[in-house]
Amino acid sequence: MVLDLVPLWTLLLALAVFYYVVFDGFDLGVGILYGFVPDEAMRSTVMASIAPIWDGNETWLVFGGLGLLAAFPLAFAIIIPAVYFPILIMLLALVFRGVAFEFRFKDPRLRRFWDRAFCAGSAVATFAQGLVLGSFIQGFKVDGRQFAGTSFDWVTPFVLLTGVALMFGYGLLGAGWLVLKTEGNLQNWARRSGRVCLIGVLVAILAVSIWTPVADSNIASRWFSWPNIVFLMPVPIITILIAATEWYAFGRHYELLPFAGAIGLFLMSFIGIAISLWPMIVPYHYTLWQAASSPSTQAFLLIGTLFLIPVILMYTAWSYWVFRGKVRGDIGYH
Repeated sequence: MVLDLVPLWTLLLALAVFYYVVFDGFDLGVGILYGFVPDEAMRSTVMASIAPIWDGNETWLVFGGLGLLAAFPLAFAIIIPAVYFPILIMLLALVFRGVAFEFRFKDPRLRRFWDRAFCAGSAVATFAQGLVLGSFIQGFKVDGRQFAGTSFDWVTPFVLLTGVALMFGYGLLGAGWLVLKTEGNLQNWARRSGRVCLIGVLVAILAVSIWTPVADSNIASRWFSWPNIVFLMPVPIITILIAATEWYAFGRHYELLPFAGAIGLFLMSFIGIAISLWPMIVPYHYTLWQAASSPSTQAFLLIGTLFLIPVILMYTAWSYWVFRGKVRGDIGYH
């Protein structure tokens, strides 16, 4: 009897994507908000809040991409050509963002330029990731086992909407992080910014929730047929409750709750997308099992993966523990 490892690899890739969204999402969100911070002292504090941990967050992006290639090679062969340009734009923006981060400290004469570059790189990288997500939800043109569309199939209103939506989402995570890590006027500014981003996120969730079932009858049936509508009703209800709690938390003196609420909204959106598309990995053509590599390949790769993931989790947890607490721009953490 051959052990079915597809559910386990699906869980590992889902966790990798979610961890990336949370960990790199908040520092990209901080980068987006950075361009709107009102003064230099606050900008220094904002930069200090992510300086110790920002460059390790792409680990999950690398793991997710390699995991997709190894465990679901057919999906990789179809999806990557379909979103080649958004991925290229994302990678270039991440590189540019990293350069801007370093040169901001090493080239004070052009600090204003590198400040804008850091914000622009964060925004473009986030928008490009939203294009990839929107393209995935929208689906791909497939002929047999190959992508049959063009390099610009991602240029649609829905995909562009998803790109903008993710910018608000990462901005919400970033605002929650700044509330957690800063004090005084900067924290109050982050609370106001968080509410603006929350409004954008809720509008985007509503738009996607209406758009996807209207565009695809299978998704509509999945959510609104009987008795599915009863079983799945907790998803929108919990989302509404989290959103209300998030709005309340930004307006009070809670510090951890805004960040936790932002993660909760991403989690519920993640669950909603999974419900809509399950068990597809190439919507709407191939299931997870159809796109999977051989069981022996998955088993071989799983051995190294199960050693690697605990190491990543341990050093990630250790770095966040070491740099816990509030931060100030002049002296760092205290």
